[in-house]
Amino acid sequence: MCGRFVQAQSAQSYAEHFSSMVSLDETLKPSWNVAPTDRVYSVAEHDGERRLGSFRWGLIPWFAKDAKVGSRHINARAETAATSAAFKDSFARNRCLIPADGFYEWEKRESGGKLPHFLHHADGAPLALAGLWGSWKNPEGERVTTCTIITTRPNDLVSPIHDRMPVILPKETWNRWLDRENSDIAALTALLQPAADGTLTEYPVSTLVNDVKNNYAECAAPLR
Repeated sequence: MCGRFVQAQSAQSYAEHFSSMVSLDETLKPSWNVAPTDRVYSVAEHDGERRLGSFRWGLIPWFAKDAKVGSRHINARAETAATSAAFKDSFARNRCLIPADGFYEWEKRESGGKLPHFLHHADGAPLALAGLWGSWKNPEGERVTTCTIITTRPNDLVSPIHDRMPVILPKETWNRWLDRENSDIAALTALLQPAADGTLTEYPVSTLVNDVKNNYAECAAPLR
């Protein structure tokens, strides 16, 4: 799964990287420990243009009766996202890219406990995490925009650490993924592969990241 990640750059910086407009009703603080239900930046297509906006992490399906279900939908599995009741409508038309400076995964230790690792792009650029977004109306009639991160099986770098990893889309696939008129579900599903070898690098970090109250650059610093 992908349960924590880093989004510490400005909206404008991410917008420039993803060649998108900034379309925000709020500016988010830098976060080195993004947790489920936090607001995050995401890039989606609207009226034929890429726009960067903010979404609550944890997709709430349009038919949900309660916002609490979103906390169970922070991730969608690549193998079932196109057919799952919770995600299939978003997969068909509401796909997005979630910028990340890196993400955390926890390695189970033979000695007991789990050691967090920080994984990031080998060249330092933001990762384009494959995501889905949705719009849900709460009982007061207000629209809430939410998103989820799609995960897949791990590549060779991640497999010793965890059995899942977020899908990281290369630049040449962004247009196809974001195109809301693209209805080729099979072709879209085929994009959801583990990151190619050499895409990522990683190192262990402190268990500071285990506590969502800890949100500063030291969370992503190499363990000493």
